[in-house]
Amino acid sequence: MQKNRSLFIALGILSIQVSFYYSLRFFPSVVESLYSRGMYPYIAKAMRLGLGWVPFSFGDLVYTVAILMIIRWLWCSRMDLISLSRKRYTQLFLSINVILAFFHCMWGLNYYREPLHKVLELDNKYSTQELKTVVRQLVVTSNSLHQQLQKTDSLPVVFKRSQKELFELAPAAFKNIDPIYPTLDYGNSSIKESLLTMPLSYMGYSGYLNPLTGEAQTNAWINNYKTPVLILHEMSHQLGFAKENEANFIAIIAGMNHNDLYFQYSASIFALRYCISELYLKDPKAYKEIRPFIREGIFMNYKELEDFWSQYKGGIEDVFQVTYDAYLKVNNQPGGMETYSYVVALLVNYYK
Repeated sequence: MQKNRSLFIALGILSIQVSFYYSLRFFPSVVESLYSRGMYPYIAKAMRLGLGWVPFSFGDLVYTVAILMIIRWLWCSRMDLISLSRKRYTQLFLSINVILAFFHCMWGLNYYREPLHKVLELDNKYSTQELKTVVRQLVVTSNSLHQQLQKTDSLPVVFKRSQKELFELAPAAFKNIDPIYPTLDYGNSSIKESLLTMPLSYMGYSGYLNPLTGEAQTNAWINNYKTPVLILHEMSHQLGFAKENEANFIAIIAGMNHNDLYFQYSASIFALRYCISELYLKDPKAYKEIRPFIREGIFMNYKELEDFWSQYKGGIEDVFQVTYDAYLKVNNQPGGMETYSYVVALLVNYYK
């Protein structure tokens, strides 16, 4: 029994951690006040200040080294793990404890904060009629922006700026939504092109936040209508909006309030795509009626993104999408990837 003490302690700590994180979903107001609006903004600013000046993704290097070390450890420990070595399993569970605690302290507790509709005092339900109204508004806005940026109705808007140029422009978007969400203070920028763009593309990911370094990473190969809103999405994660749907909503509102027309267009047609897809499901007839009023070039922009991802379709993407769906469910998003539709509820109730 004495020999197994360290292993039992490691397992006990892990059980306590998991139980604690699970219990937090029942106390979102506490997490919101003490962590998401209390400690986390200082943690996030410190990380962006500390690593924002580094011209490459330090977090990607950390991930690469960590993966290589894990592979080496598993290879060297394979016989001990098979033989259920107490020492090796103690090392494994202690490492999991440290990583889990660090992840939650640095960012992960944001998964348990108050739902955004409560923070913004919005309803999270909407009628089909309300959806139709918001779709019409988005069609008018998107058509107007498309016409300003592309005179030919049937052609897509061309995005010529590099991601690095867009990184410099993006922070201004959050200053412009202070009256809407006054607690957003982005501060130092720390958003970079991922060094792991190739595996990221085959995994089907546009970008991600490294919670251990506070750096936001983007897929360096994406250069289309989604790029500006993608950057704002990852920056929203940095500001503590852990849930994908909420980060999408913040990115849309920030983009549509940016002074730059390309950011506005990117956010507007991103929102439009969500809403017309939902309208098609709820009322196909209404969708068919409004479809001819949307400039064809907008759909050409959508097709550009679809063509980009079609190059990387395959088994690897399917595996990682399933894995990510499971990750969302574990982290207080019971619907998994289906929770992305929550952004429509936020948009409808924000604009109605």
